[in-house]
Amino acid sequence: MKYLFLICRDPAIRLTPQERASMQRGVTAWVEEMEGRGVLLPGGHELRPLNDARTVRVRGGEVLVADGPFAETKEQIGGFDILECADLEEAVEVASKHPVARYGSIDVRPFWDSV
Repeated sequence: MKYLFLICRDPAIRLTPQERASMQRGVTAWVEEMEGRGVLLPGGHELRPLNDARTVRVRGGEVLVADGPFAETKEQIGGFDILECADLEEAVEVASKHPVARYGSIDVRPFWDSV
């Protein structure tokens, strides 16, 4: 089953340059491990900062555009990965190994099966 991992972090948590470098090394190791296991699919990527984002809605035929993401949460999506895991248990285990899970969260979302 395919899963979308939304990589979320709290922008209030500031990492030192050393912590950021360590986290980046951890992400590289995580990617290598998951590619080796054959569960990481192509397509994941880090996202640009929130001030570059827009939320688009159409109401009553009118296009409404808001600056930034419109989410009622402290944590914001900083990137995503697409994985194919045997089941939810494996997806949770894989997410628990992601370095960002130590200071943010990984939202694990299963895809609908293709028809």
